[in-house]
Amino acid sequence: MINLNKKSHLFWALQISGWLLFFALSLMAYWTRAMLTPALVERYATGMAAGFLVTLALRYVYRRVRTRDLSVLSLSLAILLSCFLGLNVLIWLWSLLRVPFLGWKALTVLPKLSIYLYKMVWWFMPVIGWSALYFGINFWQEWMARREQTEQAQALTQAAQLHMLRYRMNPHFLFNALNSIRALIAEDRTAAKNMVTELSEFLRYSLVSKNYKNVPFKDELESVRHFFNIQKVRYENKLDISFHIDPAVEEFPIASFLLHPLAENAVRYGMRTSPLPLNILVKAESCPEGLQVEICNSGSWIEPSEESHASGLARGLDYVRRRLAEAYPKNHRFDIFEKENAVHARLFIGKEAKASLNGER
Repeated sequence: MINLNKKSHLFWALQISGWLLFFALSLMAYWTRAMLTPALVERYATGMAAGFLVTLALRYVYRRVRTRDLSVLSLSLAILLSCFLGLNVLIWLWSLLRVPFLGWKALTVLPKLSIYLYKMVWWFMPVIGWSALYFGINFWQEWMARREQTEQAQALTQAAQLHMLRYRMNPHFLFNALNSIRALIAEDRTAAKNMVTELSEFLRYSLVSKNYKNVPFKDELESVRHFFNIQKVRYENKLDISFHIDPAVEEFPIASFLLHPLAENAVRYGMRTSPLPLNILVKAESCPEGLQVEICNSGSWIEPSEESHASGLARGLDYVRRRLAEAYPKNHRFDIFEKENAVHARLFIGKEAKASLNGER
């Protein structure tokens, strides 16, 4: 939101500098023609003072105009009426300010219609220009405030979706992990201790990364390793995991918790369709265009259905697509395909995204 103090400071800075500039330009027009006299300086100084005070009064009036409730025609008529009244006040105030210099004869010109109309016409453009600038700046500030609110709402929605995914997955994941730890305690205390370490590291990343829009790829990959290590203890020889990671991609910034749904799906649905052991390969490589990550598992593709959506397959994939669209608009690709008895989930993030994401942690 636009800070009210900053908004007030901006008004006063423009109000003072604008009228001073108008005063200086008016005098310069006479100075360049060698026509500048003390009388002209007094005339324009009192005129600018009157304009300054009257536009302050117009600001007070304009701040009470409910622009959102008025049509363009109604708003234009309100501004013209305010300017007309302001011009009349300005002319009288200008004459009163000239009394210390000219005496009471400064007021004698007011009853003269031709002089009065001349002054009205002369001041019309400065006052109507000031009004147009005032509303233009206010509309721009309101538009910026609404855009900021929209961006904040989108960010909150994205964060809420991410948190919901974590809360949905963690209970299911924790239930299985804790059951495995419970079984290991009686069989192999060292293995149980190692699994607790893996689980604590995974949960630490899950909790800490929610504070960041993006993390280095190596951190996201480490979280995936913890997840697979826990699953490896659970499934033992039924699961075989391998990694092919290009060291050049370790510092590439990536949206946090982006790969976890793909890793979870690879285990959950690979176990249903693959001959054992289930083979999972995680590949990441740098290419001239950006970063490419692929998680593939042996087995066959399960077409999303109402049942799979309820159990999380389609929901997890939809989440990945939304995260990619929000974090890397028009700068990503996400494909899932079956090839040679394996399911491949491949995502690409363009190099331009790296520059835009740096510094957002």
